[in-house]
Amino acid sequence: MKKFYLTTAIDYANDVIHVGHAYQKVVADIFARYHQLLGREVFFLTGSDEHGGKVEEAARQAGQDTAGFVDRVVAGNKEQLAALNINFNRYIRTTDQDHVRQVKNFYLRVKKNGDIYRAKFSGFYCSGCEEYKTASELVGGCCPHHPNLPIRQLAEENYFFAWSKYREFLVNHIKAHPDFIKPKSRAKEMLSFLDQGLNDISISRQSVSWGIPVPDDPAQTLYVWFDALINYVTGAPEGFWPANLHLLGKDNTRWHALLWPAMLKSAGLPLPKTIYAHGFLTLNGQKISKSLGNIIRPSQLAKEFGVDGARYLLASAKTLGGDGDISWAKMKEKYNADLANGLGNLVSRLAKLCQLSEAEFGLSCPDNKIASRGDFSRLMANYQLLSALSSIWDQLRLIDQELNQCQPWKMTSKKKQAQVLSCLVNQLLVVAVRLSPFLPQTAKIIKRTFLAKKIIPPKPLFARI
Repeated sequence: MKKFYLTTAIDYANDVIHVGHAYQKVVADIFARYHQLLGREVFFLTGSDEHGGKVEEAARQAGQDTAGFVDRVVAGNKEQLAALNINFNRYIRTTDQDHVRQVKNFYLRVKKNGDIYRAKFSGFYCSGCEEYKTASELVGGCCPHHPNLPIRQLAEENYFFAWSKYREFLVNHIKAHPDFIKPKSRAKEMLSFLDQGLNDISISRQSVSWGIPVPDDPAQTLYVWFDALINYVTGAPEGFWPANLHLLGKDNTRWHALLWPAMLKSAGLPLPKTIYAHGFLTLNGQKISKSLGNIIRPSQLAKEFGVDGARYLLASAKTLGGDGDISWAKMKEKYNADLANGLGNLVSRLAKLCQLSEAEFGLSCPDNKIASRGDFSRLMANYQLLSALSSIWDQLRLIDQELNQCQPWKMTSKKKQAQVLSCLVNQLLVVAVRLSPFLPQTAKIIKRTFLAKKIIPPKPLFARI
């Protein structure tokens, strides 16, 4: 059985996740379920990034010890993921003991390869990004991603990773493997960044106590990114590495597409097959953030629109590679149009006609692999998630049109009526298979309803709001 290993970015444990994070998790869950449809053995990894000064400061501000603080954040994260029926295989924590061991072993492998050395460093540091910045990366003396946080100037003697050594390797690998960084625009950005040269990077800190100690110098802790990236190897079951897909936000592209491959090359490990950097989701045109007070939790979305309704609204909010904006008003309108009046109404009408026909159907569910073929499969394979979802809704509209054109309720021949309804139901069952990664609960209800000999309309799938 072919294996498929996919990961999401692990979220900073300074606060419980919101819908901006949930978009990524829903997308990953959709791809995991899709590959399961194809008969693959799937392992889906998500989790939390719990080390570093940013988390330590959040715990201090909350008046809690850091370990207890991250435990509570993780518990909250898992509740939010459950609210959207995210079916991950493991929730990894960078405080997990197997990860701590993996990081230390990884560090020693890289050092043995001659790629770690000690040196003095001074520069601009953004605590929000947990990274050093060059003067050219600052806008008005501030980090463009965290303009409200002060930039600090730090001077330390740290351990460095010889990142510059891998510049040519990275350029060649990106050019030789067109699927390595997606979408293509991100690959172009990374090549442009490499054209400017590549500097070695500090991978330890003197001033941060909350982290994994450097194996041969416990007075320092390992830099949070060096620690966090290794979670993908820690979480991979035997036989699953390299990852088929790393799914992450576009602001993390450089670390995943340039630093992580260099680290893996240095450690003698294979590189992931695809790194997909998706765009941002905003709310009413604004970045979703705690400081702006505009956070929506996944559980709030599920309470308003139902679990599958919330999943649909997130998955359909934008193209995977591009940015998109949501609002309560737009989501309500889309929910009513696509789900309550669209899918839900069609299922209700067709089931009622089948019931009134008094025919016995006894249909079979189409084979998952066969039902997933064609344009739908091509779109999913190319990570064109929104187009794949749109193709499903195109099919639903065609079924609805055919139902209105055939008008089985006017047919006098019961045999002919049953044949027409069976044809329409078979088409809907194909849709249900394709819909199952996106709306798993809804797809189950559709299958259960129309695979019965005597078809009885289910409760409304989506109540109008």
